[in-house]
Amino acid sequence: MFAYLKGIYDSRTMDYIVLDVNGVGYKIFMSENSMKKIGELGTTIKVHTYVRVREDDVSVYGFSSSEELRMFELLISVSGIGAKSAITILSNIEPSSFAVAVVSDDVNILKKLPGIGTKSAQRIILELKDKLKAINLEEQAEVKEQMVLPNNEDLEDMISALQVLGYTRKDVQKIIPKIDVKNSSLEAMIKDALSLLSK
Repeated sequence: MFAYLKGIYDSRTMDYIVLDVNGVGYKIFMSENSMKKIGELGTTIKVHTYVRVREDDVSVYGFSSSEELRMFELLISVSGIGAKSAITILSNIEPSSFAVAVVSDDVNILKKLPGIGTKSAQRIILELKDKLKAINLEEQAEVKEQMVLPNNEDLEDMISALQVLGYTRKDVQKIIPKIDVKNSSLEAMIKDALSLLSK
């Protein structure tokens, strides 16, 4: 429907903000993390959006970054996780930490999130890893020349984590030379990569 909205940050509550776009006030549900990052009341802001249409309801969900939007889309694609649960999860974990938990099979990190037990955490990892395998197969079919990467397990995990957040292997490979892959933790590498990819 629409990828983002840009307007004046009019007001906020615990669950949503109101964005004034040319005199129309959009009620946009957001995570706590996004609300903290999105900007100051009264300023012009840009919100990445997801529109959910149901028979009895049309809701707009907003995100401070495309990575957070991608994480939301991934979460609601997992059986048993709805939009409200996904927003609650986003309020309690950064996309980079979430991606690390998925690629490293870290059930303990995920089950600390509100409403996520051991079975739900295992299901999230299983279903998202299956999607990641499908993405890798598609990209391998498309990309004939693969960049030769240093033999580094964290580097492969970083690429997988960024693919979980919606980036292609090709995009990630372009910024690898700018990242300190020898002296950084996996999460630090992902954060550096996200910073470079969003430029």
